[in-house]
Amino acid sequence: QFRLVGSGGGRVYAGDSARLVCTAFGSPLSSRRLAWFRQAPGKEREGIACISSSGGNTEYPPSVKGRFINDRDDEMNMMFLQMNNLKPDDTGIYYCAAAPLQGAYCSRLESEYGDWGQGIQVTVSS
Repeated sequence: QFRLVGSGGGRVYAGDSARLVCTAFGSPLSSRRLAWFRQAPGKEREGIACISSSGGNTEYPPSVKGRFINDRDDEMNMMFLQMNNLKPDDTGIYYCAAAPLQGAYCSRLESEYGDWGQGIQVTVSS
């Protein structure tokens, strides 16, 4: 059975970098659209990064664009979120997600994703 397991995160300080990893088990990651979502305290979950099945297209909201990098390695069955220049507003629970959708584009719409990893806590202190 296909499942995702997230790792990384923890407590860091403003300006630090951190990397989240999402590992797939049970089935290849290839041919799947992937994304990262974040739920900040008291806020709804939002899509903060996505990557197309080919890996050729990524999207980010303005809040993380230029600081976060979403990448994938289908041979390793992994997806990565490199987070640079972290800010206290980046604090939250991060989730990786996958959808069996191919194509040149990706989406940060939560409704498109049916497979989710467990949440990863990231706390950024000032």
